Amino acid sequence: MIVRPLTGRALKFPLPRGAVDTQMHMYLPGFPAMPGGPPLPGGGLPDAGQYRQFMSWFGIDRVIITQGNAHQRDNANLLACLTEMGHVACGVAVIDGDTPDGELDTLSAAGVIGARIMDLPGGAVGLDALEAIDARASARGWMLAVQFDGSNILDHETRLAKLKSRWVLDHHGKFFSGVTPDSPQVATVKRLIDGGNCWFKFAGVYESSKSGAPDYADVAAVARALATHAPERIVWGSNWPHNLAKTTEDYPDDAALADTVLGWLPDDNARRLALVDNPEQLYGLAPFQGQGD
Repeated sequence: MIVRPLTGRALKFPLPRGAVDTQMHMYLPGFPAMPGGPPLPGGGLPDAGQYRQFMSWFGIDRVIITQGNAHQRDNANLLACLTEMGHVACGVAVIDGDTPDGELDTLSAAGVIGARIMDLPGGAVGLDALEAIDARASARGWMLAVQFDGSNILDHETRLAKLKSRWVLDHHGKFFSGVTPDSPQVATVKRLIDGGNCWFKFAGVYESSKSGAPDYADVAAVARALATHAPERIVWGSNWPHNLAKTTEDYPDDAALADTVLGWLPDDNARRLALVDNPEQLYGLAPFQGQGD
């Protein structure tokens, strides 16, 4: 059994109006896990109602719902979630080079604005399809969310540098072998960012940190270096509902996690960029027009 707290204390760094959560998953009843992926989250499905409570707690105004690995290439749950959440949500789906144009039309009409590449165990589509998916995405103005073991990014730099789409390196780069700000892998990320169409996502720090909570000092050092290098290319995601957590005891303190990670950005202006302006550019979102704006 797992309990996911959906309310709590105020954040140390209050989110600005228009804040976008660029990394989370959502699951509705009636959509079973597909072969090849992990099971659905335990402890009751983390659904739209729960996430709306989380949005209210944090002050999140917009959200990017990412296709979960449990559903592999079947985007039906994602489409249902986008319908349920309405205009505050857009989606990142799983496609491949052979996905019919009609299906892409349906996805776009529902609010899908990106495609996911997950080259790790359980992922539905890996780096072998990078160019094919880039071609389909760029033709529609979609972005790419790319996730792999960043320790090997030097092997992939040439291919990544040629991407036509806007794209984001997911989950702090997932440098599973460990890096420092002076590592060649981090220099590669800076070069890719400087290429003009690459962003870097602060999300799921606990998935690759070796030093661990509460400070995640190893990932923090790299995050600060990249935020200093290009504050206009950082985005943030909650990684709700933290699918790697299997028990209540394992579940992260969302407020403490957000305070820590947002604290790696140098000032309030950099946090506004990461939370509002940068995701608008990466995901092609319209400028926020909330109540009172």
